Amino acid sequence: MTVETRDPVCGMTVDPDEARFTHDYEGTTYLFCCGGCQAAFRSDPEAFLRARDEAAGHDAAHHGQSSAAAYVCPMCPEVRETEPVPCPSCGMALEPELVAPAAGVEYTCPMHPEVVREAPGACPACGMALEPRAAAQDEAANPELVDMTRRFRIAAAIGLPVFFLAMTEMIAGASALPLSRTVSNWIQLACAVPVVLWAGRPFFERGWASVVNRSPNMFTLIALGVGAAFLYSVAATVAPGSFPAGFRMGGGVEPYFDTAVVIIVLVLLGQVLELRARQRTGAALRSLLGLAPAVAHRIDGGHAGADAMDTADSGAVPDHDVPLAGVRAGDLLRVRPGERVPVDGVVVDGRSAVDESMVSGEPIPVEKGPGDAVIGATMNGTGSLTMRAERVGAETLLAQIVRMVSEAQRSRAPIQRVADRMARYFVPVVVTVAVAAFAGWALWGPEPRLALALVSAVAVLIIACPCALGLATPMAIMVGTGRGATAGVLIRDAAALETLERVDTLIVDKTGTLTEGKPRVRTVAPAPGASVEEDELLRLAAAVERASEHPLAAAIIAEADARGVPAVVATDFASETGRGVAGQVDGRHVVVGTASFLAVLGIEVHELTALADEAGGRGETVVLVAVDGAPGGVIGVVDPVKVSTREAIGLLRGEGLRIVMATGDSRVTAEAVAAEVGIDPADVVAEVLPAGKRRLVTDEQARGRTVAMAGDGINDAPALAEAAVGIAMGTGTDVAMESAGITLVRGDLRAIARARRLSRATMRNIRQNLALAFVYNAVGVPVAAGLLYPVLGLLISPIWASAAMTLSSLSVVGNALRLRRIEL
Repeated sequence: MTVETRDPVCGMTVDPDEARFTHDYEGTTYLFCCGGCQAAFRSDPEAFLRARDEAAGHDAAHHGQSSAAAYVCPMCPEVRETEPVPCPSCGMALEPELVAPAAGVEYTCPMHPEVVREAPGACPACGMALEPRAAAQDEAANPELVDMTRRFRIAAAIGLPVFFLAMTEMIAGASALPLSRTVSNWIQLACAVPVVLWAGRPFFERGWASVVNRSPNMFTLIALGVGAAFLYSVAATVAPGSFPAGFRMGGGVEPYFDTAVVIIVLVLLGQVLELRARQRTGAALRSLLGLAPAVAHRIDGGHAGADAMDTADSGAVPDHDVPLAGVRAGDLLRVRPGERVPVDGVVVDGRSAVDESMVSGEPIPVEKGPGDAVIGATMNGTGSLTMRAERVGAETLLAQIVRMVSEAQRSRAPIQRVADRMARYFVPVVVTVAVAAFAGWALWGPEPRLALALVSAVAVLIIACPCALGLATPMAIMVGTGRGATAGVLIRDAAALETLERVDTLIVDKTGTLTEGKPRVRTVAPAPGASVEEDELLRLAAAVERASEHPLAAAIIAEADARGVPAVVATDFASETGRGVAGQVDGRHVVVGTASFLAVLGIEVHELTALADEAGGRGETVVLVAVDGAPGGVIGVVDPVKVSTREAIGLLRGEGLRIVMATGDSRVTAEAVAAEVGIDPADVVAEVLPAGKRRLVTDEQARGRTVAMAGDGINDAPALAEAAVGIAMGTGTDVAMESAGITLVRGDLRAIARARRLSRATMRNIRQNLALAFVYNAVGVPVAAGLLYPVLGLLISPIWASAAMTLSSLSVVGNALRLRRIEL
């Protein structure tokens, strides 16, 4: 049996794992977004399947001829021409046809991320315009914005006579018009028809879709309000004698074409301004994408497997420009002074300072030399670099940042549930209030009672449009996550951003989080009376360790190379995992390992114990060296603390966080690091395995604490997933980053303080937005219903209600956009 994941009634994409409404029909399981669509499909499956197939055929035919018909008439959509000639039906100038979206682009709703479509349009749940799921470097024209802008301009031009006639009569009286009321009404009707039925058509379609899908929204109220005013006005113009006395004003029935027209124009204006503002939320991502250079300088013959660069210096080998899309992993590229690094890779030749602030938020350039990693789109300084490409295209850090932030912008914060619960009952309540207002005015209002009742009911429907309530959370999340991306803080989901504000305990891994994760030799101490000096001891140990794969071996070899000690290769190499290695170096038997390993071989280690204890007390990991069966000395290896760690711990304590360090290292080493960075020894948990780190998180949560976990390795992944907020170092493993809700691009703990400030600012902004929406509706709906009329004689007209509704939405959008300027 096959499964159709697209709702055949409304077209919404439904996740099979979360589908609650299904129906089996002729061997196919159909998924539905709600019970209403399921019930509608059950009543007549063939009708919906036939309509779906016809729509697909229409779309295919439309796209097939789009290249031949590039211009359409805004008033007569059926008119299609290949040149911008006047419309043969109405004479209006033809306009360019909206370009079909590029293949593969998916569109989603900012309020309902589960809605995914392959083309732009309106969300079947709330009616909002869908937008691309992922940001693109080139900001293409938004078809919805183009369409709404065109409708707004035409509606404003055609509706102006209606507004002029109505306002003249309202201000100066009917006698000021050179026309009779009957002629004026017919002129208003002629102008209002295209405005309401053509310019306002999207709002009626969305309002009807909300009824069919049983998902009432702002367009439900707009369609009801405008539709009631327009139909009443048409009847008042065509058959005025059929109205009772309660509708008559000054001897005649007054139409409300101006109300219908102005509401359509103002709602269109609000849509245009809102769509423009929503486009600006992706500006941070588009600016990041735009940083990548268009071309790269590829070195001739330089590719993985080629040895051309092994012997040639960076200036002697020619290069040529290739498009960035043509760069492949393994290519050797030249980065000239002042240029941007094209892709992620490793420096193979040259030295320079690279400004990585665009992904890390740190303004100080980072020195780069052979073996150092470089990030695509970062700015090279005054030196020339030759690099080997390692990650290209969608695999680059820049592309991953954009993808993660795009996904985060579509995620829903838990606080959104407040708005969702209110919206579920909001529209029915508003319709009830509108009906009650009509009834109250009709029964107890002054004359003309029925006309005032209609005005009041329409004003209630219009002023209560819940668009501000719906936009309150998603707009702030979109802007906040984009701002975080420019400061080196990647938010994977909105829930992590919201929870971070409440975190009171931060558990941090040691290696790679507090420290650099790259062991270095700090101590080389020959034993008292030993036959070897310091450099000779290091040379012998390095010779044996060159055949070992242990991390400490790499540190010893690196130290020997840094000191210029001659490299020697040991013979008769032997290894015992976890204990030590041995071999022959220049005819001398050398053993490097633990005290127990040397003791098993019959080597006296008593003379080395004091040296080992002294180095261990400094937090060093110690290996013992014996030469020809006699104690040779000790080598102490340490994982250096990151330069920024102590400052970061201070900042986090200033944020009110309790810092706990968890590590698999020995307690002596752990406490030495804790003392260096300023962590209380009582908050050090040492010698723990991955399961122990996860248990530490659960124990702290059981005590009522809100816990965040920061780590960088595979062993941290269980704890990262268990914590309320997982924070991964961008310099760590992919597994850790996949398990975390927040990633720090540079792996600098100071960015956690930035993330915390971002969380507080975003949540404060969301609460402000929700408060604006709640207060607006709490005040606006009663006033529109006529609550102040008995006291102040104030009754809001639908026109002013529409203006207030538009301003409420723009206030929420404008407040959210302030997050782009917050200091982190």
